[in-house]
Amino acid sequence: MTGAQAPGVTTPWRPGPGPVVCVGETMAALAPDPPSPLLTAERLRLSVAGAESNVAMYLADHGIPVAWLSALGDDPLGHRVRATVAASGVDVSYVRTDPHRPTGLLVKDPGPAGTRVHYYRRDSAASALGPGLLDEPPVGTAALLHLTGITPALSVSCRDLVDRALTGEPGSRPYAVSFDVNHRAALWPDGIAPKVLGELADRADIVFVGLDEAQALWGEHLTAPAVRARLPHPRVLVVKDGANAATAFTDAGTVTVPTPRTTVVEAVGAGDAFAAGFLAGLLRGAGTTGALRLGHITAASALQVTGDHGPLPDPAETEALLALSTREWARRASASPSA
Repeated sequence: MTGAQAPGVTTPWRPGPGPVVCVGETMAALAPDPPSPLLTAERLRLSVAGAESNVAMYLADHGIPVAWLSALGDDPLGHRVRATVAASGVDVSYVRTDPHRPTGLLVKDPGPAGTRVHYYRRDSAASALGPGLLDEPPVGTAALLHLTGITPALSVSCRDLVDRALTGEPGSRPYAVSFDVNHRAALWPDGIAPKVLGELADRADIVFVGLDEAQALWGEHLTAPAVRARLPHPRVLVVKDGANAATAFTDAGTVTVPTPRTTVVEAVGAGDAFAAGFLAGLLRGAGTTGALRLGHITAASALQVTGDHGPLPDPAETEALLALSTREWARRASASPSA
């Protein structure tokens, strides 16, 4: 991506120059291949799954220097995870190997009502991460630190890590912090998620949240502007409304970009892809509209594959999409998936 601004651009605040560091757990993942209920599946496919490493891999695809910081078990699954993330061009040299704790595992069970995910991550290597991780070398030189609401749900030490990363007001830290709310209800059985995630999100510089998860956390009648009222402090707040649109609230104004129609194979990973695309656009100075469009384009790459990480369009195609007029983009958003 060249960084050219899309039509109707506004230019919000953006992080300074420097690498991005994504912090969080990545697990090995098993899923029926082809997709089918696990009970009747004859073959399973092994891949990797992690919100933060998904973002890192898509950022690398966009040519953004990025490191992933985490911990893995000294086991075959951990070796597979490390190699897979590294193969996408992400710096994994600071990922810890824990000889005493295993790599986490998830198993997908597709069904008529959607895909259920079963987690085996208790006492995993990444769950032992703590605030000391922020003293590691890649964080000290980072322009942007990317975190999600999954990490503080894993353990007390992981929550302390995120809390320390968000110490201080937006703009007062040596790096900017991007925070994807990424609410996983199964990880918050004690009912404290609305309070904890709300407080953490409001301390970040850049926040991503789905309208549906915001409604589940803070009120079923919330609109995108009401989410902004609930989270007034982030310099950039992106509220994603699924297949409809995404809205960015910034110091330069509010911009909404409709979601282009695409064929959906599996929705898992699309939110991470969107975040990576938006961050890549923001870091490249594409403006709010361009960043939102690049988020949608990147999300479509995840929607069209069964795994979390799909190939980006050809760069020339991406540039052409970013250069569309507002009317042309709207036509693409209202077209049928096969158009």
